[in-house]
This record gives sequence, C-alpha cells and structure tokens, in this order.
Amino acid sequence: MTQDMLETLRKMPLPFADYLGIELTAAEAERVEARLLVKKELCTIPDILHGGAIMAFADTLGAVATFLNLPKGATTTTIESKTNFLSGIPLGEVALGECTPVHRGRKAMVWQTRITRGDGKLAALVTQTQLVL
Repeated sequence: MTQDMLETLRKMPLPFADYLGIELTAAEAERVEARLLVKKELCTIPDILHGGAIMAFADTLGAVATFLNLPKGATTTTIESKTNFLSGIPLGEVALGECTPVHRGRKAMVWQTRITRGDGKLAALVTQTQLVL
C-alpha cells in the first residue's frame, strides 16, 4: 500500500516541497516519512538548517499525511503549528522526518513530526493541526 500512495503523491508534486528538495520515502495513512538534504540555500549562519526550513519540512509532511486521510472531495490547510528546536543539522547532512497521527478527526487532524539528524539525534519536534475543509 505504501508504494501505491507514494506513486500517487509523485504524480502530483508540491511546488514548494520540490523547491526545498523534500523527498518522500514512505507514505501511508498512519505514517509519512521524508528526507531533506541540508543545502547552503536552506541554512542560516553558521551553516545549519534554518528553523523556517525545518518548519516547512514538517508542515509538508503533516499536510501530506492529512491528505492521505481526507474523505473524497475534501482539502486541508494548516491552522496551528508548534516547533521545539533541539539540535542543529549542519550543511551537507540529511534531515529525516517522520510524521505520525495524534488525532485524526472528521474536522481536524493533529500530527507530530520528529525531525532527526543522520546520526539519529532529535533535531526538532513539531506538532501541527490541519483543518479538514
């Protein structure tokens, strides 16, 4: 089932996610995973992944996860997002994201995304709420 969902998502690319370089690696109703190469354009000074890039990465995963759980004809938008930044991810490394549900309701869904570094250390924890439209 994961491969089918990945193929469906790849046929309708998200322009901003493509611009950032987000690569979905797993997609199912209860878990979405992706990776993001930390390139110079996404860094702050010193060369670590910018907090806004981390938030955009997590927001994309939460939106994709919600999309995979929407009823036919519905859409979604983010209405709340909170991020705890725990450690930096240096230039050249890969940020790994795993998004899982906290609540999947008919009108709103809440997702938690863990962003880790290549060495497994937790870099950020993001909780977001998606409105079902």
